[in-house]
Amino acid sequence: MKFLYSDTQDYVDPDYNFIEDRTAPGRKKYWDDMYAHEIMNPAPYDGLLVSMSALRQAEGVSTSKVRYSTAEEQRFLRDGARRFLRYGGPKFAKSMLMGDCGAFAYVEHEYPAYKPEEVVEFYDEAGFTHGVSPDHIIFDCDLSNPPSTQIAESTLNRYKITQQNAEEFLKLVKAEDFPFEPMGAVQGWSPKSMAESAKTLEKMGYRYLAIGGLVPLKVDAIHAVLKHLRSAINPETNIHLLGFAKADHIHQFLDYGITSFDSTSPLIRAFKDQKSNYFLPKSGGGIEYYAAIRIPQSIENTRLVRGIKKGLFNPEVLMKKEKLALATVRGLDAGTATGQDALSAVMEYHQFLLRGEGTDLATQEKELKTTELHVSRTIKDMPWKHCDCDICRKVGVEVIIFRSSNRNKRRGFHNLHVYHQHLHRTMDQ
Repeated sequence: MKFLYSDTQDYVDPDYNFIEDRTAPGRKKYWDDMYAHEIMNPAPYDGLLVSMSALRQAEGVSTSKVRYSTAEEQRFLRDGARRFLRYGGPKFAKSMLMGDCGAFAYVEHEYPAYKPEEVVEFYDEAGFTHGVSPDHIIFDCDLSNPPSTQIAESTLNRYKITQQNAEEFLKLVKAEDFPFEPMGAVQGWSPKSMAESAKTLEKMGYRYLAIGGLVPLKVDAIHAVLKHLRSAINPETNIHLLGFAKADHIHQFLDYGITSFDSTSPLIRAFKDQKSNYFLPKSGGGIEYYAAIRIPQSIENTRLVRGIKKGLFNPEVLMKKEKLALATVRGLDAGTATGQDALSAVMEYHQFLLRGEGTDLATQEKELKTTELHVSRTIKDMPWKHCDCDICRKVGVEVIIFRSSNRNKRRGFHNLHVYHQHLHRTMDQ
């Protein structure tokens, strides 16, 4: 099973100055920065997925969360995806480079933003190894498997459009003998309808299916989908799970013959999760999760700036508390400060974040106690000292500090590495 990371333009400045919190002098974004597969060895994933919607803005379609500039799009297609992403050469020659349409960008529209001929041309120009037919997302998944006569016309249209696009897409690929492997997109309103979609795609000639619509589904619903789907198609037909948000539960799905899946979850949780920002392998198997130590930049954090403007606290005092929190956490790492010193300094600064929100005192106290519980565990265990990945070995305690993109993304890269290793250990077992 291969783990693909969905490209979100995540790279870091390899020469970032953590003490002064600034990038290297003369640094040029992208050109001087490094992707996770460049800064870590081995790469923390088995392949990359790039969505067409990130590069090519369709008329009337909302902008994708990941957006390339026009110049970047032109260079991406001129140089090819591997060269642009610096994912080429002998080291990555056998790694998957997959393209899809990024259907979330046009989910509110009646029809997909891109026609099959546009998509085929895009995959060919970019040099992808695999490409998914243009689909139209169906979010609802009724486990009772209602017949099509009970389904809304708009949902049925999305189902039909996805099937028709897949048929036309495959014909175009075969007619021109394009070098990438076509993947048929599966959508449906129930486990049974998704299985029927998969069976139809297989009859068309697809040997690799991309299962969509899984993002909002709970674990039991995904199990139901895969049980129906796998029983309807040949065992040798490959399956890819698109946007598999339940990456932590992948061990539960090993019996379905999944060939590949993509997820951004390990990286995103580094800075969007409330308490599980840092991954660490458990000695007995699995993953341990730790909260990052939040020490935001006092003059840049939105909540802190809002509090200053409201006159809730003095900016000089704020900056003093910030510097003390940073110095004490670094002292903890160096052995010159105690865990209690670090916890006190961090929480003394953290209270300003809550006060800046203007919530009532009882709410503030409750949130402070919850945060203190999570942070005290991180300070006690010092998990960054137990990891030998390239990120943790080089930047040490900075990886656990929730502060600025260069720290947070490095923590995300670390999480990708831990998750990737966990996946391989799980499959070996």
